[in-house]
Amino acid sequence: MRFALFQPDIPQNLGAAIRLSACLAISLDVIEPCAFPMTDKALKRAALDYGHQAQVTLLTSWTAFLAHPARKEGRLILFTTRGAEPFHRFAFQPGDTLLFGRESAGAPDEVHAAAQARLKIPLAPGLRSLNVINAASMALGEALRQTGGFDAAQFVSSA
Repeated sequence: MRFALFQPDIPQNLGAAIRLSACLAISLDVIEPCAFPMTDKALKRAALDYGHQAQVTLLTSWTAFLAHPARKEGRLILFTTRGAEPFHRFAFQPGDTLLFGRESAGAPDEVHAAAQARLKIPLAPGLRSLNVINAASMALGEALRQTGGFDAAQFVSSA
């Protein structure tokens, strides 16, 4: 299973994504351009002390992301406020890549067209969206639960 951010706007969210990726042992794809400078120093600062434990791939464009060898495996699952199917009713598979759009603008039509599924997280009436990393945490948790991803020996109880 993989997790991807499309052109992130907020460096703190990228830092949280790197931490989430490391803690859940999930690879993270960052699709550029980002709305902030993406230097090695900036990436290390965003990752804090989790960077060395995360598997992060920087991809220079949407085209580069689609051409990456990891895209040959599994489905591309887009999380979007325009999604038709609630994420908790979807049957995830181990090779899926869970993709999240820009904080400010979501994902453009070409990204929607490339996805094999477009899912939403149900929200209370009148509210439009969650923070992207909160949404990713919920989605990855459900996907790992369904696919037995938490059963791996690498996970230990934090209680």
